[in-house]
Formats: sequence, structure tokens, C-alpha cells
Amino acid sequence: MGTENGNEVKIISKTTILPSEKFGRRECPLVTFDLPYVTFYYNQKLLLFKGGDYGEMVEKLKEGLGVVLGEFYPLVGRLGQDEEGVLRVECDDENGGVEVLEAVAQDVGVEELAEDEASSVLKEVVPYTKIMNLEGLHRPLLAVQFTKLRDGLAIGCAFNHAILDGHSTWHFMNSWAEICRGSRTISVPPFHDRTKARSTRVKLELPKSAAELERNAKSAPHLREKMFRFSASAIDKIKSKVNSNISNGSKPISTFQSLGAHMWIAITRARHLKPEDYTVFTVFTDCRKRVDPPMPESYFGNLIQAIFTVLPVGVLLANTPEFSAPMIQKVIEMHDAEAIDGRNKEWEKEPKLFEFKDAGINCVAVGSSPRFQVYDVDFGWGKPEAVRSGSNNRFDGMVYLYPGKSGGRSIDVEVSLEAEAMGNLEKDKEFLMEV
Repeated sequence: MGTENGNEVKIISKTTILPSEKFGRRECPLVTFDLPYVTFYYNQKLLLFKGGDYGEMVEKLKEGLGVVLGEFYPLVGRLGQDEEGVLRVECDDENGGVEVLEAVAQDVGVEELAEDEASSVLKEVVPYTKIMNLEGLHRPLLAVQFTKLRDGLAIGCAFNHAILDGHSTWHFMNSWAEICRGSRTISVPPFHDRTKARSTRVKLELPKSAAELERNAKSAPHLREKMFRFSASAIDKIKSKVNSNISNGSKPISTFQSLGAHMWIAITRARHLKPEDYTVFTVFTDCRKRVDPPMPESYFGNLIQAIFTVLPVGVLLANTPEFSAPMIQKVIEMHDAEAIDGRNKEWEKEPKLFEFKDAGINCVAVGSSPRFQVYDVDFGWGKPEAVRSGSNNRFDGMVYLYPGKSGGRSIDVEVSLEAEAMGNLEKDKEFLMEV
């Protein structure tokens, strides 16, 4: 199986990995926090490693995967519907499993894939591009591709977003790495009882197929995807400026809220919108500690909700981040257990399947988090050279935050923007914090 663009990546084998220890048959309900994402695409992550013996590395990875899947058993299953039509994950250690692809890209180096501007080859080293979560009814909920590069290894993963969020994704990745490093057990076992977070059963009217939805989708603008790297000192500057005028007794503005306002203003400026247009800052926020009762950090599933801050473009741009950051802070703080419960009830009354680009008009939408320990995913041959998101679920204004490769308080910001706006953003010295 080659690819269209000059066969840069060749798939050489495809296998199914099952848990090494049998667990029989299990079911895991999908709850209100999971269901809206059925019509998103699989969530894709890519880790790049330099050097090493490809054959040995892959054997170790496959063996570790078999072990860790016993703990993270929903990833072995398929989506199914019970007799009332309510979606669930049906896990069966004989018939399910994770799809594992092995590939070779002899002419592609780690550096090329790690470049700040996403390379077109990126789509070839991460599986399930443009595959909707709905497809989990008849395909694996996790697909992994190991690609042998000229000078290293690419590990591309596609997770069905209807069954887990970013927090759970990195919990799984770090647990898998822990097993590969030789641990017999994982240090933080996943918590699987989703009904503790929400027990309402919701029946969804599912589209006949993902293809039916794709047909109705509007054609997307040409996007560019680029990583912007903010050093610890740049982050400190952004944060201290926003906090310079806060009144006594006010809660300090966090790093995330300060950087969020900084990005919202710069991206909006780069788009050259009319002052009377509206713009939305959207955060996919983790609700584990916000729900009542709070859920453990190890809760495995989706426990996120989108929170929106809306302003007219003219008002946002006429002010500094000291104006918009406290607004973001307030909206996030107001999203407590009561607000979460209200949002769930509203959705349960009238369930709506979201499209990944429903994040608001002229939006800047932030997913992922600098708190995720993406550079701690060490399978036994050191930390990744780079961590990227694949091309799924990207739209004009989607932003992923990662801890900076350089460590400390640095943050890497992965931005998807319409090409012309990206050109403007790249030249914006105020955004880039160039001294």
C-alpha cells in the first residue's frame, strides 16, 4: 500500500494487538460527556524519536501495548448500541483489538517531521486521517502506526474521541511507556466507572454513515499549521504584564489565561476582521475537579466541556490583554459543578451532535494543555524529539498547547489558521515577543 505523493511512506504490515491477559467480555457506557464527540474525527498524536533499532523498538512497543491494554480495556472494544439504542463500548478480548500498522519512510528524517510548519508527510505517518469517531461502530477505537524513518521512529496514534479526551490520552501513553521501560504494573490505574460522572442514558439519532455527514460539510479553507515556541522568559513577560494592574484581593491571572488573551488578540488582529464582527475564545476545559463529586485525575473517558468568551472584534483589539484575560478567567471560574450540570441537562433534553468546527464564529479554540506530560513519554530510549497533533479536528483558529520542548515554563503553541492570516501572524512582532 503506497501513498499518492511519491510513495514516501509505505505500509508493510497490519496486525491486531489484543490484551496479553484475557478479561472476557466487558461493557462501558458512553455518557453525556462523551456523546457529543461521535461526529468529531479520531484524535491524532505523533511522537518522534531519534536513532535506535527499529525492529527491536517495535517488538518492545507491541509487547508493552498488549500488557497495558488489559488496564485500558475500552481501547480494545468497538462502539455498539444496547437494546434501547444507547451507545456504549463493547469490549471482547477475542474479537476486538487495536490496529497496528508498520511502515517505512526511508527518505524522511525526524527533523523534517519535527519542523515548526507541518509537513505534508505528517498525514502519512499518523493513521485514520479523516476518519470519523462514528466509524468506531465497525473499526478499532485505537490505531497505531510505527514508521521507520531515515534516522529514527515515528509513532502515530489515532484515538476515538468519543471514548476519551486529551487527559486520558496522555495517561494511557505514559502508562504504556512505563510498561515498556520494564515496570510490571502501571503506577496510576485508570478509573473506569463513567456513571459516577453522569448516569443519564441518552439515545442518539445517529447519521446513517460518516460519509453522509461529509457530503454535507462545507469545503474548508486552505489552512496552514505551525508551531510557535514561547520561552519561559516570554511566558513570564506575558503573565506579569497582565497581572501588573490587578487590584488587591483579586485572584492572579494564570499562565493559561494570560497566554490565551495574548493569542486571542494576535490571531484576531491577523484575520483583519471588521470591528463590528464578533470573535469567540473557546476553551475545552477539564471538568474532573469541577464536577460534584469530583472525579479522580485517573478518570478514563471524556470529562471536558467547551467554555466560550465572546467580544466584538473592535472591543477586543482596542484593549490590551489586561482587559480580555480577566474575562477569560471569570468565564472559566463560573464553570462550576452547577454550570456543568446545567449544560448536561440542556444537552440531554435536546441532544446535538457537534462538528469539530462548532467552536464559534471567528474563534480561537484551545485544546490540549501545557500540563500534559507529553515529553515524559519515554519507552526506554529517551524522551521524544517532538510531539505533534495530526491533521484531524483542525479548523481555522484551532490551537493546541504543549509544554515547551525546552522544558521549564516554556510553552509550544500549535496553531491552525487560514493561510493569509497565518502569514500576518508570522510577521507580528508583538505576538512573537521579539525583543
